[in-house]
Amino acid sequence: MAMARAFLAVAAVAAALAVPQLAAAADHPVGGSGSWDASGTSYNAWAAKQTFKQGDTVSFKFAPSHDVTEVNKADYDACSGANPVKSYTGGSAAVKLTAPGKRYFICSVTGHCAAGMKLEVTVAAAAVTAPAPGKGGKPHHKRSGAPTPAPAVAAPEPSSTEVSTPTAAPAPRSSDAATIAGMLGGKAVVGLAVGVAMALAM
Repeated sequence: MAMARAFLAVAAVAAALAVPQLAAAADHPVGGSGSWDASGTSYNAWAAKQTFKQGDTVSFKFAPSHDVTEVNKADYDACSGANPVKSYTGGSAAVKLTAPGKRYFICSVTGHCAAGMKLEVTVAAAAVTAPAPGKGGKPHHKRSGAPTPAPAVAAPEPSSTEVSTPTAAPAPRSSDAATIAGMLGGKAVVGLAVGVAMALAM
């Protein structure tokens, strides 16, 4: 059971690593300081030096006499807040850049947009970080450590031609030795006894 849980944990981590991950989002204080006012700051000159990515945020800080109004391109060019996409009041706003494309912001108070309180933001698609080599993508198959059993070899069938195995000659019985001894005499008995002893030793 513990082995199965460990395997599932490793598989979950591997799956998470294999999924492309979005790069970390950034916050962009408007104008560099976050201050949204009619002091003459060129917000578009600031924006041209920034890289806005999908998922980033643009932060505004402003006095109660101002607002942040998101508008379409035509109203941006005309400095008109008559048809707002969204309007922010209360002294601060954090606008999430949720999709790639152009975003347009003005202060809708009369004369403020013409005085420079306007901002065009170009949002790039979010960057995707690739998984680390060897930790994602296609799994690497490893060969099993167990050795592959060798194929069974059939035992050879016995040959039809039988080979006879030589067998040792049977040792002479003591009664046979006595008979031979009587026939051959003493010297022959000694020689025969030595031969029998050697045969028995083998």
